[in-house]
Amino acid sequence: MAKYKLKPHKGTVKRVKLTKKGKLKVSKASQGHKLEKKPSSKKGTFHKLRNVSKSDIKRIRILIGK
Repeated sequence: MAKYKLKPHKGTVKRVKLTKKGKLKVSKASQGHKLEKKPSSKKGTFHKLRNVSKSDIKRIRILIGK
């Protein structure tokens, strides 16, 4: 009997990008609202993607199905 194929988690797929070298990248949090209170130095770094921590890589790869 064949094993079931795992479906990817759609929410995670939308939030995580896989690079050509196989690294996982996500955008930073706290960029949605209340931007008037946040310093401009912090707001400038919001659009940059950051690497996923090593402890989360295995779990996220299972979620996105890669």
